[in-house]
Amino acid sequence: MDSVISRVVRVAAGPFAPGHIGELTRIVPFEMVDAVLAQTRARQRRVRDLPSRVVVYLLLAAGLFADLGYGQVWTRMIAGLGGSGGLSVAVPTAGALAQARRRVGVAPLRALFDLLRGPAAGVSVRGVRWRGLVVTAIDGTILGCPDTPANLAVYSRGGGYQGGTGYPLVRVLALVACGTRTIIDAVFGTDRRGETSYAHDLLPALRRGMIVLADRNFAARDLLAAIADTGADLLVRVKIGRNLPTCRQLGDHSYISRIGKLEVRVVTARITVVTATGHREQVYRLITTVLDPACPPEQIVALYHQRWEIETSYFELKSTILGGRVLRARTPSGVDQEIYALLSTYQALRIAISDAVLTRPDVDPDRGSFSIALHAARDQLITATGLLTDTAPTAVIDLVGELGRQVLDHLMPARRSRSNPRVVKRAISVYAANTARGRVRAPSRKTTITIVVLSAPP
Repeated sequence: MDSVISRVVRVAAGPFAPGHIGELTRIVPFEMVDAVLAQTRARQRRVRDLPSRVVVYLLLAAGLFADLGYGQVWTRMIAGLGGSGGLSVAVPTAGALAQARRRVGVAPLRALFDLLRGPAAGVSVRGVRWRGLVVTAIDGTILGCPDTPANLAVYSRGGGYQGGTGYPLVRVLALVACGTRTIIDAVFGTDRRGETSYAHDLLPALRRGMIVLADRNFAARDLLAAIADTGADLLVRVKIGRNLPTCRQLGDHSYISRIGKLEVRVVTARITVVTATGHREQVYRLITTVLDPACPPEQIVALYHQRWEIETSYFELKSTILGGRVLRARTPSGVDQEIYALLSTYQALRIAISDAVLTRPDVDPDRGSFSIALHAARDQLITATGLLTDTAPTAVIDLVGELGRQVLDHLMPARRSRSNPRVVKRAISVYAANTARGRVRAPSRKTTITIVVLSAPP
């Protein structure tokens, strides 16, 4: 006896039908894509097999399937539309897909990312704010792109005593909301330009009500002053040997100093990490524009640990999505287009996780599994489910969606205090670097962390 399974799929009409990213289409709806195409004058002049809207969704879908070529991505976009009784959809060649991507260009993807970027933090979401300030972090990372003459004209290979890297490198710098790991803004380009230089391009995204966490590389005087001028507070690590004269002692072992015209509070602390295999300790010096003596320095030191959330964001982008692979694009304009699409897809996934957590005020957003969300989004794209919301008067609006339910049904445990040594993941040499001796990749260990604030210099 055979079973017959039928279902209704709600998609756009005609040649626009393949244009979707499953349930994530609710976050990046047709109207949004059409608006950026109109804004950037990238709409097709005539309706063809690959309308511009469909091409934008192809680029976004490629961010869900980073291990596949565009032809295979297209196959998955139309998999839930065809079959017996299904829609008749185009099956374009690889050349046609490449020509369509060039026709759309970079501008619509840049405009789309501008619409999607932001902290995506509800007022009641746990772990997003500290003393009323949205906690953010700024840092950079490196992506590889194909080794083509066109890419090498803009991007350079990385250097090194082992002969350097085989791929041209793209530097990406992002401002991330630590609580939701959403991208507030991002810039990218050649790695010949340093992180502190790119950081100035992110200043328009900063505003009063934020606090920016950054490591020692961003402790340049001009950059610190520029961040403070936006109205945002800052918390930045500085070198222990940096000369920070004492202007006023506070009663909690911290003190007020000046870097140029900027008044900062200096906190020096010894952090001890104890595991079952031993212990290690290190002295940190932090500067912040949070000058209120009512704020204990121990809280300031503990807050700085949240900076690692941006490292987790880069791990999700580079390892969970890309799987350590280089980008696909063989031209600089294609690299720009692909990175904006990748950032937009990542942001859509993060918004979906944040939206799901909004229904559970007791859950911290970092308990939502990015891997679960990614696999659920892939499944829904293949089956073309959850694209459009039923607008009938009697319909019940599903605010969470299947992707959100998958996330909430598979929440990760509450964050535990654990430690794991930093090691090179993809070493050029088979021999361990001197800095990695005695440190091996192993399961993380439970830790006990002690913070002792050290006395300020006289």
